[in-house]
Amino acid sequence: MSVDLLKHHAYLAGMTDDSHVLDATGLLCPLPVLKARKRLQALASGDALTVMADDPAAIVDVPHFCAEAGHHLVSTEVDGDIQTYVIQKK
Repeated sequence: MSVDLLKHHAYLAGMTDDSHVLDATGLLCPLPVLKARKRLQALASGDALTVMADDPAAIVDVPHFCAEAGHHLVSTEVDGDIQTYVIQKK
């Protein structure tokens, strides 16, 4: 999924700035989750963060992180090697 398409998904979810989009492609475990956690800290409760990753471990790590931290994993989409997650902050 291209970064432009990712931004379009974010726009449709009501997120209009790049602070709600994290491009973690090229990063390996545990960096996608660590960067998502840091970005979520800056958001208000109920805000959503769209995360794009290509690390095969992210498909397990991101849902586990959400469950452990109490965040809601709104959606998961896989397009080739790219996984896109929408995480709503608790």
